[in-house]
Amino acid sequence: MNYDVADVKEAGTTTKLKKGASFTHALLFVLGFSLVFIIGWGGAATFAGQIFSDYKRELAQIGGMVVILFGIANLGILRIPWLYYDTRPQWNPKRRAGFLSSAFMGVFFAAGWTPCIGTTLGAILTMGFSQETSTQAMLLSSGYALGLGIPFLIIGAGVGRAAHVVRRFRRHVRKVQIASGLLLIGIGVMLLTNQLTLIAIWAQRSGLYLDVPLGGASVPTYLIAILAGLISFLSPCVLPLVPAYIGYLTGRTASEL
Repeated sequence: MNYDVADVKEAGTTTKLKKGASFTHALLFVLGFSLVFIIGWGGAATFAGQIFSDYKRELAQIGGMVVILFGIANLGILRIPWLYYDTRPQWNPKRRAGFLSSAFMGVFFAAGWTPCIGTTLGAILTMGFSQETSTQAMLLSSGYALGLGIPFLIIGAGVGRAAHVVRRFRRHVRKVQIASGLLLIGIGVMLLTNQLTLIAIWAQRSGLYLDVPLGGASVPTYLIAILAGLISFLSPCVLPLVPAYIGYLTGRTASEL
């Protein structure tokens, strides 16, 4: 079979766009939950932090319903056109609703998630409850969110690079969509019913949370905050979110194909 040079170049450009789009979704997801960390947790004493604390439960419930809708859309039962605008080959930069949905996914997950509070995060949150130290707490929270977000970004980059591999197994794309849809529905139900908090409570009581010791210091450094966030990715409080996160990204990849 003969291919036109222009077609080959176009296919290569499309693949690069899809890789970039996958990482962008991951980046916006991380920025979404980082916003909650910095303002909702680190800035608990601020006006915005207090509003988040008052409506965190409602936000998590709304997020649960939205995530369930995303899962149903991946199953092919419900079509949400704006969800796929930015993943079409003829991508229109004016259509950013799909990218925006990834940021909201990060916000929803963080709103329904109760972190395992170790030494580092406990010190940061304690500072966040005081107006005098809330600015420093928000700065350290950004470091914690950065460390926690690094594995999510690596996964997002990996999903983008794996897109060309998935293309060779088109007959399995439907299976990927179904699996990712079921994962999203499952995590959406947990958000809606406030079950994610129970996982965090169980992990905390069982002493399964990983943390970085402060070495006798009362206030963690920014580097310690980053390391604590990075290590906490492996805790039972975070790992339950990972399959749904991967399902969200792979569901998008499958939809593109």
